[in-house]
Amino acid sequence: MPAADAGLGGGGAQGGGAARAPDARRDEPDAVGDGVAGADGGGARGHAVGGADGGGAEDAAVVQVREPAARRGVQGEGRVPRGGEAGAGGGALALAARENGIAAHIVMPTISVPQKIAATKGYGANVVFSGSTSVEREEAAARVIAETGARLVPPYDHPDIMLGQGTVGLELQDQVAEMMAAAASKSGMGGAAKGLDAIMTPCGGGGMLSGVALSCEGTGIRVFGAEPSYQGADDGKRGYYAGARVPSVSTLTVADGLRTPVGAHPWAVIYERRLVAGMYSVTEEEIVAAMRLVLERCKMVVEPSACVPLAVALFDEEFRGMVEREAGEGGWDLGLVFSGGNVGVDAIGSMFGGTKEA
Repeated sequence: MPAADAGLGGGGAQGGGAARAPDARRDEPDAVGDGVAGADGGGARGHAVGGADGGGAEDAAVVQVREPAARRGVQGEGRVPRGGEAGAGGGALALAARENGIAAHIVMPTISVPQKIAATKGYGANVVFSGSTSVEREEAAARVIAETGARLVPPYDHPDIMLGQGTVGLELQDQVAEMMAAAASKSGMGGAAKGLDAIMTPCGGGGMLSGVALSCEGTGIRVFGAEPSYQGADDGKRGYYAGARVPSVSTLTVADGLRTPVGAHPWAVIYERRLVAGMYSVTEEEIVAAMRLVLERCKMVVEPSACVPLAVALFDEEFRGMVEREAGEGGWDLGLVFSGGNVGVDAIGSMFGGTKEA
């Protein structure tokens, strides 16, 4: 099975963006997301754009806020913690707020990766720590809002966030189409180049997975979600096949960006509209093995959460068997989204220092 013809992903494009409906033009976005606003809802418009390494929503952030909204500040939730929210998304919000003279309060779990905390503080945000579950995070966010009057910018459970992250799917489709057309032209085969058969993304709160699913609607591209299985972190998979969303998760999986339950808005796209074709999960050992492969062969620095889709493609026999049955000998051209680069040298050393290559 050709496992990874494309593995480009902009992790956590927070705020405005466009996800394509079946007939929508790409140069006419369907929606522009509300990025930050004051408590009076004073007409804030904003967006942050993630970089191609999956962890770089800090690469560009644009926020426009009218007075008196700017005086109230903004408050962002870092999920538990998510590369692209508490990491890149929290940093993007902090940077955008600083550039516009707005106070930013970012709620992050105490167990967040130190590099995420340092980066967010470095952009001038007031970091407020919470417990490790989504309930504790939401309670901390509510206290900050009550004390400051700031407006909440959710990390994943909002249509605008889903649409913003869905641009990952649009860009991936465009890049793969160009790559395949160039390869066909070089080989002299000519004709229309075939695009991707499927895309798989990591799934934590489901913002990216649901957004990518929307971007692929009507294209014939199947979309799958990938989760860690450790301590019940595969809530999306369990809920998908049981027919009911799992509202809470408590796990210390090494894929720390995926320690949160799927939100209600993403669930409506993933399950209720059936725009996601299936959910799969992998073990801690399989995630680390996939991360080793990315580091040593691809020379890419990514966090464990980003490697979960690759681990599914490499090790999940149920997924591989399904592809063999449905695709035959030709296999699939599968696009993998690597989202999240929030990992430090010390963490990499602790993960691989005492292990031997398989």
